[in-house]
Amino acid sequence: MMVCISSVWQRCSAFAARFQKKRWGCSLASLSVRYYSTKTARQIPGMEYQDAICTLNTLQTNASCLEEVRRERSNPQLQLQAMRGFLERAGLTVEELDHLNIIHVTGTKGKGSTCAFTEHILRRYGFRTGFYSSPHLVQVRERIRINGQPIGKELFTKYFWQVYGRLDETKDAHGGTMPAYFRFLTILAFHVFLQEKVDLAVIEVGIGGAYDCTNIIRRPWVCGISSLGIDHTQILGDTIEKIAWQKGGIFKPGVPAFTVKQPEDAMVMLRNRAKEIRCPLWVCPDLEDYQTDCGPLRLGLAGQHQRSNATLALQLSHTWLQKRCLPDKSFSSTSVENTGVLEVTTFKPSPIMVKGLADTEWPGRNQTLKHGAVTYFLDGAHTMRSMQACVDWFRETAAQHESNASGPVARVLLFNATGERDSAAMIKLLVPCHFDFAVFCPNISEAIASCNADQQNFNVSVENMLTRCLDNERSWHLHNSLGDNQGTQLLIEDSLPLGSEKKADSLVFPCILSALQWITQGRDSVLEDPAKRVLKVKPSVMAKAIPLHDAAEIHILITGSLHLVGGVLKHLDPASSK
Repeated sequence: MMVCISSVWQRCSAFAARFQKKRWGCSLASLSVRYYSTKTARQIPGMEYQDAICTLNTLQTNASCLEEVRRERSNPQLQLQAMRGFLERAGLTVEELDHLNIIHVTGTKGKGSTCAFTEHILRRYGFRTGFYSSPHLVQVRERIRINGQPIGKELFTKYFWQVYGRLDETKDAHGGTMPAYFRFLTILAFHVFLQEKVDLAVIEVGIGGAYDCTNIIRRPWVCGISSLGIDHTQILGDTIEKIAWQKGGIFKPGVPAFTVKQPEDAMVMLRNRAKEIRCPLWVCPDLEDYQTDCGPLRLGLAGQHQRSNATLALQLSHTWLQKRCLPDKSFSSTSVENTGVLEVTTFKPSPIMVKGLADTEWPGRNQTLKHGAVTYFLDGAHTMRSMQACVDWFRETAAQHESNASGPVARVLLFNATGERDSAAMIKLLVPCHFDFAVFCPNISEAIASCNADQQNFNVSVENMLTRCLDNERSWHLHNSLGDNQGTQLLIEDSLPLGSEKKADSLVFPCILSALQWITQGRDSVLEDPAKRVLKVKPSVMAKAIPLHDAAEIHILITGSLHLVGGVLKHLDPASSK
């Protein structure tokens, strides 16, 4: 099966190359006019959304892009310099970004949720909002939102070719360089927001802060830092102080900044960064400290950890509104010479703010979907702190669902982790949830050639992904004190044997769809769509599913990777990929 999946993956990947040769060559040949103004750019005719996505995916593997990343890792200051160059080649300037009235947010855990709360509050006030986030769950265009909705395929396609065309026609004069994937999408987001004339843009940092490509922003209206922890250590450093230094890099002179309560070492570093940059920094109060006429504030996002994200969002939106409605109010005069960090005076949230917090939606984070007898609990936790928060949320929420079940409930874990993250440590945190099965699969949506180009990742081989799953499965057994079981087989007929069969508490599947189909055992009609191919599973493995057949309900926790969660949502919500 590893060989089979690999060949499928290669066929998917080859589409981009065929497109470049056949479609891009003839279509771009008509680009004889140079575009250096956002007002004069036009769309390249005849280009479809999937053409754009396949071309975008080439920026994951383009040799010049990879060399650019390698070079800049040893000299991170080059990243912002290169970003400014790409921005100018795309016909934009950093001065234009000043007009986007930006709210810039970083953090280790909760920065996306903070942005979602903030955007929803300000949209409730009637402002036209732009929101740039990462990663996407199902479709790339989710990263760029107008008024809370991903931009449409037609709009994405139009603006994609405008930006890509400018960069492509100027690359020969710049050593053939093109921006890497995330850098390109950041430029595209700025272009979209300027063209669509948003009133404000909420910008989520990709990784870190100081050298992240979003940090070419010169004059945000307000900055925020959500909860800090250990992640991306190869890039940001291996201590909380080093990571806090990077995150504090988004501070700008005189621009108000807010942070939630942090570990002491992190707070000391943020305080020093604020003083160094001459940035007023406030620490947000607890959510319980806000007084309202309607009792405790209710949040649209589940989980106790969302409370710190919500208080940060209240401060960010409140400060933005003050600047918008009271433009003469100056934060830059605030003295930070001695204190560095100021205590925020709580305010009474307006009814619009209260409603905004309550109605915020952010898919893939503490999300629950019930499909008949099968309930899915989805959370893209991928750090130790976020995984502990996920466990706390799942145990509480699943217990509530189980109390209402008509009979016994089977608990199943569907897990994957990517990159440098310590998946064994995260798996250890999940053991107390008492799962009946632990299922592992790579972030491959389905093992067929018609895979979704939006969810392709060319930076890691299929073999490596499957090996990681087998390592995760062994970690599960280790933490469950089941001993060394010498490996597992991929549980599809005609697969290559990788070892002997093992006890029925854990299984490894080659793709997300095959894992879901086995776990649900035909009890979720969405997964039984005739259009979805059902891979034949070994009879011995099917026999292990008796507890799933006998259970009144099946509860599935999907966690470890936002990409895994996105792959699952693609199948559970077919409309999300249309």
